Amino acid sequence: MTQPSFLDLIGSGPDGWGPALAAGALMTILIALAGYAIGMVFGALGAWAKIAGGPVARGVAGTYTTVLRGIPDLLVIYLFYFGGSTVISAFGHLFGASGFISFPGFLAGALAVGVTSGAQQTEVFRGAYKAVHTGELEAAIACGMPPFLRFRRIIAPLTLRYALPGMGNVWQIVLKESALVSITGVVELLRQSQIGAGSTGRPFDFYFIAAMIYLAISTLSGALLQFSEKRFTRGVRRG
Repeated sequence: MTQPSFLDLIGSGPDGWGPALAAGALMTILIALAGYAIGMVFGALGAWAKIAGGPVARGVAGTYTTVLRGIPDLLVIYLFYFGGSTVISAFGHLFGASGFISFPGFLAGALAVGVTSGAQQTEVFRGAYKAVHTGELEAAIACGMPPFLRFRRIIAPLTLRYALPGMGNVWQIVLKESALVSITGVVELLRQSQIGAGSTGRPFDFYFIAAMIYLAISTLSGALLQFSEKRFTRGVRRG
């Protein structure tokens, strides 16, 4: 029997895996977006704790960033998936359920990627805040601007502006980390490529296709982040 061509593999015909790979790519993007959003929350809280928190808050934030930046990302996913499954199974046994109840793979992966990227975003936000010129804050205080208004109109916009380049780098890392979530059973792009490679006996073709899709997503999202950075800093660049 004639082997399907490379174009047949990426098409939507009888031998095509195009729709399945597209669904896997969409799942990859969803995991990355969910993990990145969760990471922004953890990053903002961690940065606040390190900048304005008390000794306990600073200690917790410091421990958080040290531990999460020192543990392999794959191990963090394992801990969330199997730890969550253990907790759910224990609760299930209390109500008469039997056997092992698995934690949802998507949720475990998004949380793991989120808390991991949050440790990186903590340092991004903290560095961006320190880049805000003290003269602007002193001027706002001299004008009698209350703390919340000062945060909303000066601190938050300027911090976000200075954080954008670092946030773009974190997004690229999160996008690649999303491939690790396949160990929880989520059929994202890498897992779908593994299925296709095993079914057709053409691993190079499928992994090459996956690499090109990852590169396309990374390039497009990188261009969007660069556009956002230029738009957000328009009119405020210093010579």
